[in-house]
Amino acid sequence: MNLEYFIAKRLIAAKDYKSSISSPIIKIAISAIAIGMIMMIISVATGIGLQRKIRDKVSAFNGHIIISNYDNNQSEVTLVPVSKKQDFYPKFTSVTEVSHIQAIASKAGIIRTATAFEGIIFKGVGSDYQWNNIKEYIVSGKLPNFSKKLNQDVLISQFLADRLNLKVGDSFNTFFIKESQNKLPNIRRFKITGIFNSGFQEFDATYIVGDIRHIQRINKWTPDQVGAFEVFINDFTNIKNIGNKVYQQTSSTLDTKTIIEKYSYIFEWLKLFDFNIIIILVIMILVATINMVVALLVLILERTQMIGILKALGANNWSVRKIFLYNAFYLIVRGLFWGNLIGISLLLIQQYFGIIKLNPENYYVNQAPVYLNLGYILLLNLLTVTVCFLVLLIPSYIITKISPVKAIRFD
Repeated sequence: MNLEYFIAKRLIAAKDYKSSISSPIIKIAISAIAIGMIMMIISVATGIGLQRKIRDKVSAFNGHIIISNYDNNQSEVTLVPVSKKQDFYPKFTSVTEVSHIQAIASKAGIIRTATAFEGIIFKGVGSDYQWNNIKEYIVSGKLPNFSKKLNQDVLISQFLADRLNLKVGDSFNTFFIKESQNKLPNIRRFKITGIFNSGFQEFDATYIVGDIRHIQRINKWTPDQVGAFEVFINDFTNIKNIGNKVYQQTSSTLDTKTIIEKYSYIFEWLKLFDFNIIIILVIMILVATINMVVALLVLILERTQMIGILKALGANNWSVRKIFLYNAFYLIVRGLFWGNLIGISLLLIQQYFGIIKLNPENYYVNQAPVYLNLGYILLLNLLTVTVCFLVLLIPSYIITKISPVKAIRFD
């Protein structure tokens, strides 16, 4: 243990330090660091959590990349079918980043009950559909099974079920409008096996999920004809490059579109969270640094006589500066300890109990999501310590200007 650390430790433990005029300043500095760390942890955890949750919801109901005919890329409804006989289906082996591909089709219709009616889009899926993506959004009932014979089971959203006064086990008629003029609509009767609530209003207010074979029969398609393909990938952060690879591996008659392109307005809005997080980090670190600078200056002024005595005994400027920097480091770590403890505790409470609710019409989620990751928490702590410590080198330079003779006589 070196001399500077020993003196700093004794300085921290000294009774007169605890009761000195610097005591409230020190407490304010520690509190500022703690509050700053709490705000930074919460802002990063909730900001990233919201981005990831919305991203996962959008991809759960649309895939990460959509492959379709060029005729369909501006419409949610399938007009021209795509053959399932493709090199990339049912396994997209040419692009290793692809984890799954599934065939879907969609068609507009109107649900009619005894008391109400709603316009919907019937999303047809088959036995290759990955139900795990939407399983967490099921609020009642169960998932349908389309792996065997054609059936009338469908999933409907809580939003539509409430508006139509329907529940699990109820049946209803759906009228599908034919593209050809002067033809009567095609009627299908479906039975609700499950109700989902994604919180993604754009999907909940529009889609029901059923067997793709209904659309194939209504449109008079063959079993090998579908509306589009939904592609899932392993690394969303690299979706742009993977999207280009998928495009290069598909036919020239097909188009590919990532969900970032399809829902550009949502992902542009999510980018604003990155800017907000950066602003919060800068402000919080700036506040904590200013408070630490003030605390260090007060400590230096209060210990001017001690500085003079140490210099008179032969201590050089850097050795004396290190004493106060050690002391400041202790205060920073103390503030970080309480900040991390309180911040992580609040996030865990939100994660498990969902106390803070959000309006799904504005935020696409029902409650504030939380993303807890040890890596970014350690990075925030390291960033705070580094910035504060580097900035504190400047006020500690005052020590070099203190004369031993004048300091010993200072009162």
